[in-house]
Amino acid sequence: MSEPILSINELYYSYPNRTDALCGISTEILPGQKIAVVGSNGAGKSTFFLNLNGVLHAHNGEIRYKGTVINKKNLTELRKNVGIVFQDADNQIIASTVRSEVGFGPMNLKLPKEEILSRVEQALAYMNLSEFIDRPPHYLSGGEKKRVSIADIIAMKSEVIIFDEPMAALDPINAQMLEDVLFKLEQEGKTLMISTHDVDFAYRWAERILVFADGNIIADGEPTDIFSQNDILTRANLKKPILLQLYETMVHNRMLPEISSSPRNLVEFQTLIENHCNNPNFVPVT
Repeated sequence: MSEPILSINELYYSYPNRTDALCGISTEILPGQKIAVVGSNGAGKSTFFLNLNGVLHAHNGEIRYKGTVINKKNLTELRKNVGIVFQDADNQIIASTVRSEVGFGPMNLKLPKEEILSRVEQALAYMNLSEFIDRPPHYLSGGEKKRVSIADIIAMKSEVIIFDEPMAALDPINAQMLEDVLFKLEQEGKTLMISTHDVDFAYRWAERILVFADGNIIADGEPTDIFSQNDILTRANLKKPILLQLYETMVHNRMLPEISSSPRNLVEFQTLIENHCNNPNFVPVT
Protein backbone atom coordinates (compact mmCIF):
# COMPACT_ATOMS: atom_id res chain seq x y z
CA MET A 1 0.00 0.00 0.00
CA SER A 2 1.31 3.46 -0.92
CA GLU A 3 2.39 5.92 1.73
CA PRO A 4 -0.08 8.83 2.11
CA ILE A 5 0.73 11.96 0.17
CA LEU A 6 -1.35 13.93 2.70
CA SER A 7 -2.11 12.96 6.29
CA ILE A 8 -4.59 15.02 8.26
CA ASN A 9 -4.78 14.52 12.03
CA GLU A 10 -7.37 16.05 14.39
CA LEU A 11 -7.84 19.24 12.36
CA TYR A 12 -9.91 21.98 14.02
CA TYR A 13 -10.84 25.32 12.51
CA SER A 14 -13.29 28.03 13.58
CA TYR A 15 -14.31 31.28 11.91
CA PRO A 16 -14.82 34.41 14.05
CA ASN A 17 -18.22 34.48 15.77
CA ARG A 18 -19.06 31.02 14.42
CA THR A 19 -19.11 27.48 15.67
CA ASP A 20 -16.37 25.12 14.60
CA ALA A 21 -16.16 24.66 10.83
CA LEU A 22 -13.87 21.63 11.23
CA CYS A 23 -14.27 19.46 14.32
CA GLY A 24 -11.27 17.17 14.54
CA ILE A 25 -10.93 15.97 10.94
CA SER A 26 -8.59 13.00 10.45
CA THR A 27 -7.99 11.20 7.17
CA GLU A 28 -5.27 10.16 4.73
CA ILE A 29 -5.01 10.87 1.00
CA LEU A 30 -3.09 8.35 -1.10
CA PRO A 31 -1.19 9.22 -4.31
CA GLY A 32 -3.30 8.99 -7.45
CA GLN A 33 -6.65 8.74 -5.70
CA LYS A 34 -9.83 10.24 -7.18
CA ILE A 35 -11.85 11.55 -4.25
CA ALA A 36 -15.24 13.27 -4.28
CA VAL A 37 -16.06 15.34 -1.19
CA VAL A 38 -19.80 15.71 -0.70
CA GLY A 39 -22.14 17.30 1.83
CA SER A 40 -24.51 20.21 2.19
CA ASN A 41 -23.51 23.88 2.18
CA GLY A 42 -21.72 24.78 5.40
CA ALA A 43 -20.65 21.19 6.08
CA GLY A 44 -16.95 22.13 6.06
CA LYS A 45 -15.81 21.03 2.59
CA SER A 46 -14.34 24.36 1.41
CA THR A 47 -12.75 25.05 4.81
CA PHE A 48 -11.12 21.62 4.65
CA PHE A 49 -9.74 22.35 1.19
CA LEU A 50 -8.38 25.77 2.19
CA ASN A 51 -6.53 24.18 5.08
CA LEU A 52 -5.06 21.50 2.82
CA ASN A 53 -3.72 24.22 0.51
CA GLY A 54 -2.37 26.40 3.31
CA VAL A 55 -4.72 29.33 2.68
CA LEU A 56 -6.21 28.81 6.14
CA HIS A 57 -4.29 27.63 9.19
CA ALA A 58 -5.91 25.15 11.57
CA HIS A 59 -6.24 26.14 15.22
CA ASN A 60 -5.37 22.62 16.29
CA GLY A 61 -4.17 19.48 14.57
CA GLU A 62 -1.61 18.85 11.88
CA ILE A 63 -1.18 18.26 8.18
CA ARG A 64 1.66 16.13 6.88
CA TYR A 65 2.84 16.24 3.27
CA LYS A 66 4.74 13.04 2.39
CA GLY A 67 5.34 12.44 6.08
CA THR A 68 6.61 15.94 6.94
CA VAL A 69 4.57 18.09 9.31
CA ILE A 70 3.63 21.39 7.66
CA ASN A 71 4.56 24.56 9.54
CA LYS A 72 5.30 28.19 8.70
CA LYS A 73 8.82 27.35 7.51
CA ASN A 74 7.77 24.78 4.89
CA LEU A 75 4.30 26.08 4.03
CA THR A 76 5.52 27.02 0.54
CA GLU A 77 6.22 23.36 -0.16
CA LEU A 78 2.58 22.52 0.59
CA ARG A 79 1.23 25.33 -1.59
CA LYS A 80 3.54 24.33 -4.44
CA ASN A 81 2.38 20.72 -4.45
CA VAL A 82 -1.28 21.08 -3.47
CA GLY A 83 -3.07 23.32 -5.96
CA ILE A 84 -6.65 24.50 -5.65
CA VAL A 85 -9.10 25.57 -8.36
CA PHE A 86 -11.76 27.78 -6.79
CA GLN A 87 -15.46 27.60 -7.59
CA ASP A 88 -15.53 31.17 -8.91
CA ALA A 89 -12.68 31.69 -11.37
CA ASP A 90 -12.89 35.48 -10.85
CA ASN A 91 -11.71 34.93 -7.26
CA GLN A 92 -8.58 33.23 -8.55
CA ILE A 93 -7.64 35.31 -11.60
CA ILE A 94 -5.56 38.38 -10.76
CA ALA A 95 -3.38 39.25 -13.78
CA SER A 96 -4.04 41.46 -16.81
CA THR A 97 -3.26 38.82 -19.46
CA VAL A 98 -3.64 35.07 -19.66
CA ARG A 99 0.14 34.77 -20.11
CA SER A 100 0.93 36.62 -16.88
CA GLU A 101 -1.91 34.91 -15.04
CA VAL A 102 -0.69 31.38 -15.76
CA GLY A 103 2.93 32.43 -15.18
CA PHE A 104 2.23 34.00 -11.79
CA GLY A 105 2.60 30.80 -9.77
CA PRO A 106 5.80 29.54 -11.42
CA MET A 107 7.26 33.05 -11.11
CA ASN A 108 6.64 32.98 -7.34
CA LEU A 109 8.60 29.72 -7.22
CA LYS A 110 11.55 31.81 -8.48
CA LEU A 111 12.05 29.54 -11.49
CA PRO A 112 14.27 30.62 -14.41
CA LYS A 113 12.48 32.74 -17.02
CA GLU A 114 12.83 30.06 -19.68
CA GLU A 115 11.22 27.48 -17.37
CA ILE A 116 8.34 29.86 -16.59
CA LEU A 117 7.66 30.50 -20.28
CA SER A 118 7.83 26.78 -21.02
CA ARG A 119 5.36 25.95 -18.26
CA VAL A 120 2.95 28.67 -19.41
CA GLU A 121 2.99 27.41 -23.00
CA GLN A 122 2.56 23.79 -21.90
CA ALA A 123 -0.33 24.61 -19.55
CA LEU A 124 -2.16 26.70 -22.14
CA ALA A 125 -1.72 23.98 -24.78
CA TYR A 126 -2.98 21.42 -22.25
CA MET A 127 -6.15 23.46 -21.73
CA ASN A 128 -6.50 24.39 -25.44
CA LEU A 129 -5.98 28.08 -24.59
CA SER A 130 -2.87 28.94 -26.63
CA GLU A 131 -4.76 31.42 -28.82
CA PHE A 132 -5.83 33.37 -25.71
CA ILE A 133 -2.30 33.92 -24.38
CA ASP A 134 -2.36 37.74 -24.76
CA ARG A 135 -6.07 38.22 -23.94
CA PRO A 136 -7.26 39.89 -20.71
CA PRO A 137 -8.72 36.94 -18.75
CA HIS A 138 -11.56 38.97 -17.25
CA TYR A 139 -13.08 39.39 -20.72
CA LEU A 140 -13.23 35.65 -21.38
CA SER A 141 -16.37 33.56 -21.02
CA GLY A 142 -17.11 31.69 -17.82
CA GLY A 143 -15.95 28.38 -19.28
CA GLU A 144 -12.77 29.94 -20.64
CA LYS A 145 -12.00 31.54 -17.26
CA LYS A 146 -12.41 28.13 -15.62
CA ARG A 147 -9.92 26.67 -18.08
CA VAL A 148 -7.46 29.49 -17.28
CA SER A 149 -7.79 28.81 -13.54
CA ILE A 150 -7.03 25.13 -14.17
CA ALA A 151 -4.05 26.11 -16.34
CA ASP A 152 -2.79 28.13 -13.33
CA ILE A 153 -2.47 24.91 -11.33
CA ILE A 154 -1.14 22.81 -14.19
CA ALA A 155 1.70 25.31 -14.65
CA MET A 156 2.63 24.79 -11.00
CA LYS A 157 2.93 21.03 -11.66
CA SER A 158 1.11 20.31 -8.42
CA GLU A 159 0.92 16.67 -7.36
CA VAL A 160 -2.45 17.13 -5.67
CA ILE A 161 -5.14 19.17 -7.42
CA ILE A 162 -8.25 20.26 -5.52
CA PHE A 163 -11.38 21.44 -7.30
CA ASP A 164 -13.97 23.31 -5.23
CA GLU A 165 -17.37 22.89 -6.94
CA PRO A 166 -15.83 22.89 -10.46
CA MET A 167 -19.11 22.12 -12.25
CA ALA A 168 -20.93 25.14 -10.80
CA ALA A 169 -22.35 27.41 -13.54
CA LEU A 170 -20.78 25.37 -16.36
CA ASP A 171 -22.89 24.54 -19.41
CA PRO A 172 -22.91 20.88 -20.63
CA ILE A 173 -20.12 21.45 -23.17
CA ASN A 174 -17.75 22.98 -20.60
CA ALA A 175 -18.75 20.39 -18.00
CA GLN A 176 -17.71 17.65 -20.43
CA MET A 177 -14.50 19.56 -21.14
CA LEU A 178 -13.74 19.50 -17.43
CA GLU A 179 -14.34 15.75 -17.23
CA ASP A 180 -11.98 15.27 -20.19
CA VAL A 181 -9.32 17.29 -18.34
CA LEU A 182 -9.86 15.23 -15.19
CA PHE A 183 -9.32 12.07 -17.22
CA LYS A 184 -6.03 13.43 -18.59
CA LEU A 185 -4.85 14.39 -15.11
CA GLU A 186 -5.83 10.96 -13.82
CA GLN A 187 -3.77 9.30 -16.57
CA GLU A 188 -0.78 11.36 -15.43
CA GLY A 189 -1.11 10.00 -11.91
CA LYS A 190 -2.30 13.22 -10.28
CA THR A 191 -4.13 13.02 -6.97
CA LEU A 192 -7.54 14.63 -7.47
CA MET A 193 -10.05 15.89 -4.90
CA ILE A 194 -13.35 17.43 -5.94
CA SER A 195 -16.14 18.89 -3.84
CA THR A 196 -19.48 18.66 -5.57
CA HIS A 197 -23.24 18.67 -5.06
CA ASP A 198 -23.63 16.57 -8.22
CA VAL A 199 -24.08 13.08 -6.75
CA ASP A 200 -24.43 11.53 -10.22
CA PHE A 201 -20.98 12.85 -11.18
CA ALA A 202 -19.47 11.79 -7.85
CA TYR A 203 -20.93 8.28 -8.21
CA ARG A 204 -19.57 7.65 -11.70
CA TRP A 205 -16.22 9.46 -11.35
CA ALA A 206 -14.79 8.94 -7.87
CA GLU A 207 -13.14 5.86 -6.44
CA ARG A 208 -13.59 7.20 -2.91
CA ILE A 209 -16.22 9.41 -1.28
CA LEU A 210 -15.75 11.61 1.79
CA VAL A 211 -19.06 12.74 3.29
CA PHE A 212 -19.02 15.92 5.39
CA ALA A 213 -21.68 17.06 7.86
CA ASP A 214 -21.38 19.69 10.61
CA GLY A 215 -17.60 19.92 10.29
CA ASN A 216 -17.06 16.16 10.52
CA ILE A 217 -16.36 13.34 8.10
CA ILE A 218 -19.33 11.06 8.74
CA ALA A 219 -18.55 8.48 6.04
CA ASP A 220 -15.56 7.46 3.94
CA GLY A 221 -15.68 4.66 1.40
CA GLU A 222 -16.39 3.45 -2.11
CA PRO A 223 -19.23 5.19 -4.02
CA THR A 224 -21.62 2.23 -4.12
CA ASP A 225 -21.23 1.60 -0.40
CA ILE A 226 -21.64 5.26 0.55
CA PHE A 227 -24.67 5.97 -1.64
CA SER A 228 -26.41 2.77 -0.49
CA GLN A 229 -26.53 4.00 3.13
CA ASN A 230 -29.79 5.88 3.45
CA ASP A 231 -29.01 7.10 6.98
CA ILE A 232 -25.79 8.75 5.76
CA LEU A 233 -27.58 10.36 2.81
CA THR A 234 -30.29 11.73 5.10
CA ARG A 235 -27.80 13.13 7.61
CA ALA A 236 -25.76 14.83 4.86
CA ASN A 237 -28.82 16.05 2.89
CA LEU A 238 -27.80 14.04 -0.17
CA LYS A 239 -29.85 12.25 -2.82
CA LYS A 240 -29.12 8.81 -4.16
CA PRO A 241 -27.60 8.88 -7.70
CA ILE A 242 -30.22 8.30 -10.40
CA LEU A 243 -28.36 5.35 -11.94
CA LEU A 244 -28.14 3.59 -8.57
CA GLN A 245 -31.84 4.25 -7.94
CA LEU A 246 -32.71 2.76 -11.34
CA TYR A 247 -30.52 -0.30 -10.80
CA GLU A 248 -31.95 -0.97 -7.33
CA THR A 249 -35.52 -0.57 -8.65
CA MET A 250 -34.91 -3.05 -11.47
CA VAL A 251 -33.30 -5.54 -9.08
CA HIS A 252 -36.22 -5.17 -6.66
CA ASN A 253 -38.68 -5.88 -9.47
CA ARG A 254 -36.63 -8.86 -10.70
CA MET A 255 -35.83 -7.15 -14.00
CA LEU A 256 -32.08 -7.42 -13.38
CA PRO A 257 -29.93 -9.72 -11.24
CA GLU A 258 -28.18 -8.30 -8.20
CA ILE A 259 -24.42 -8.16 -8.76
CA SER A 260 -21.55 -7.58 -6.35
CA SER A 261 -20.64 -4.18 -7.84
CA SER A 262 -23.53 -2.08 -9.11
CA PRO A 263 -23.04 -0.23 -12.44
CA ARG A 264 -21.65 3.28 -11.99
CA ASN A 265 -21.95 4.62 -15.53
CA LEU A 266 -24.16 4.14 -18.56
CA VAL A 267 -21.73 1.80 -20.32
CA GLU A 268 -21.62 -0.56 -17.34
CA PHE A 269 -25.41 -0.38 -17.00
CA GLN A 270 -25.94 -1.11 -20.69
CA THR A 271 -23.51 -4.05 -20.53
CA LEU A 272 -25.36 -5.51 -17.54
CA ILE A 273 -28.70 -5.28 -19.37
CA GLU A 274 -27.30 -6.81 -22.57
CA ASN A 275 -25.63 -9.70 -20.71
CA HIS A 276 -28.83 -10.36 -18.79
CA CYS A 277 -31.03 -10.28 -21.89
CA ASN A 278 -28.62 -12.60 -23.76
CA ASN A 279 -28.71 -15.14 -20.94
CA PRO A 280 -30.57 -18.26 -22.23
CA ASN A 281 -32.44 -18.44 -18.93
CA PHE A 282 -33.69 -14.84 -19.27
CA VAL A 283 -37.48 -14.54 -18.92
CA PRO A 284 -38.95 -11.05 -19.56
CA VAL A 285 -41.08 -9.70 -16.74
CA THR A 286 -44.72 -9.39 -17.84
